[in-house]
Amino acid sequence: MVNQHAFVATLRTFLDSERLTLPVFNPISLRVQQELVRKEPNVAKVVKLISADQSLSSNIVNIANSAMYRGLLPVSTVKAAIIRLGLSEVARIAFTDINKKIFTSRDPQIDAIMKKLWQHSLGCAFAAGMLSQRLDFGVMQHEAFSAGLFHDIGKLFILKVLAEKKKKTKTRLVVPEDILLAAMGLLHCEQGDHLLRQIQMPEVLALIARDHHEEDYDRDNYLLVLVRMANHICHALGIGLEDPLDIVLLKQPEALQLCLSHSDLEKIQKFLQTTAGLFD
Repeated sequence: MVNQHAFVATLRTFLDSERLTLPVFNPISLRVQQELVRKEPNVAKVVKLISADQSLSSNIVNIANSAMYRGLLPVSTVKAAIIRLGLSEVARIAFTDINKKIFTSRDPQIDAIMKKLWQHSLGCAFAAGMLSQRLDFGVMQHEAFSAGLFHDIGKLFILKVLAEKKKKTKTRLVVPEDILLAAMGLLHCEQGDHLLRQIQMPEVLALIARDHHEEDYDRDNYLLVLVRMANHICHALGIGLEDPLDIVLLKQPEALQLCLSHSDLEKIQKFLQTTAGLFD
């Protein structure tokens, strides 16, 4: 039997020892994301960085030539694709493409949890992005999308570290899922804050990772408020690591502050529940 308190203490030791050596993103994808999360990304730099990643650049050009976006003539370069799609859409595509690849593990238990975590992160990203479009609080859609996507990155880091420790020690360490999820719940906010600062993401993203569960939070930080509301929506739908929560979304403090209507929530919920391929 694994003792929860002992496991949390051991896990914290693992995290401290691996924080500076375990890369979550490869160098090119990290630089792409660091540029795209800026308030005003440098388009020339974005073009150069995306062009250095053959898989990502090919994906963006293909999407620009898809039925949804194509113009009279096909595009063949990343620059032309970005002009056609717009930076917000390029950011959404890039974030999704880059992050989906890292939510995997050869460990069956960890891989299953990562898949659910990816669904939750992506669901929060889309919900926050849709809220930012509906409401005018000075938050760009790509900012809201990235904030939603990264808010639980502490959980991903915890799983990556645990998988790495299993690999290094060549042990079949089996942790009951309820104990592992409880430990992740306790540690992921502080770990997400540390990780995002370490990889030099904007401070606002680190603060969101740190404060998205806090009762006492900065209500003037509308990006944080949007992510917290997106989190509620996904939890109510059961998109993530837990079963659906029985909560009245319109009575949540964030919903009241954002003046959300039943129609607003219904539109987002329907999108998350019915968009084909969203969580594949």
